[in-house]
Amino acid sequence: MISFYKTENGHMRRLDEFRNDCWINVVAPDAKEQEELETRFEIPPEFLKAAMDEEESSRIDREDDHTLIIIDVPYLEKFNGSIIYMTMPVGIIMNERYIMTISLKDSPILQEFAEGTVKNVHTNHRTQFVLHIMLRMSTRFLQYLKQIDKQSGYLEMQLRKSMRNREIINLMDLQKSLVYFQTSLKSDEITLEKILRGRYIKMYDEDQELLEDVLIEIKQAVEMSNIYLSILTGTTDAFASVISNNLNIVMKVLTSITILMAIPTMIFSFYGMNIGSVAGGLPGAATIWIPLGFAVAVTLIVGIILYRKDMF
Repeated sequence: MISFYKTENGHMRRLDEFRNDCWINVVAPDAKEQEELETRFEIPPEFLKAAMDEEESSRIDREDDHTLIIIDVPYLEKFNGSIIYMTMPVGIIMNERYIMTISLKDSPILQEFAEGTVKNVHTNHRTQFVLHIMLRMSTRFLQYLKQIDKQSGYLEMQLRKSMRNREIINLMDLQKSLVYFQTSLKSDEITLEKILRGRYIKMYDEDQELLEDVLIEIKQAVEMSNIYLSILTGTTDAFASVISNNLNIVMKVLTSITILMAIPTMIFSFYGMNIGSVAGGLPGAATIWIPLGFAVAVTLIVGIILYRKDMF
């Protein structure tokens, strides 16, 4: 899908067709739309291919009068009733006539721009427009990181009450999300530092200040992801050790109970059908009470020994 937007009188308006100094938002284009992008807007094929590669990492490149910027943006995905935090690449292509964003899925960040939620952005100020997208991207990273921290805290409280596989699996999902965030944030930071040098995009003073704000947000998000990942990794390992220790305790108790139950069985197996008869030659075989008392006594002695060995 290809949509056209342009800032008019301070408001973002959707256009029916292309105009100069507009923003072209492309989401999951089909083969026909890809051909239109290459012919009508003269997009280099390698730029279009890179922007639509879901495994592409953040980078910046330039060819003729086209500049390609790929950034990783966060998004939410629901899977089996739980929320998973993921990242996806968004390609930004700039030239003297327009600015274009290409993504494989609808991004909430770009939707905010299309709906006019983000104020003081102008499509004819292309560099500022790109920097505002990056600023919203870094803000969204921070927002999701705070949500991950709250969820991990809630799961930790649940695990303290009851050790269940569901909470452990959710913690592992959050840990995986933090790894994705950490990798994407580091590559975004490198791309921003390249832009800061001014070799790819012409920067003005106000653009420089805005870019520095974006870098500050990104660096803060990197630090937060590192801290949360370390805490979550330690928490997951600790609870995994607790679960393993609880299992060992249960197995130890069950083993002790098995030993105690085996003692009467072993004693009565010696006597068997000889109880009530003196023919077997076993002491106390004339009555059941002597073997029973002997079994109880041995069981109590072994139970005391096991108790002192902390087997219960």
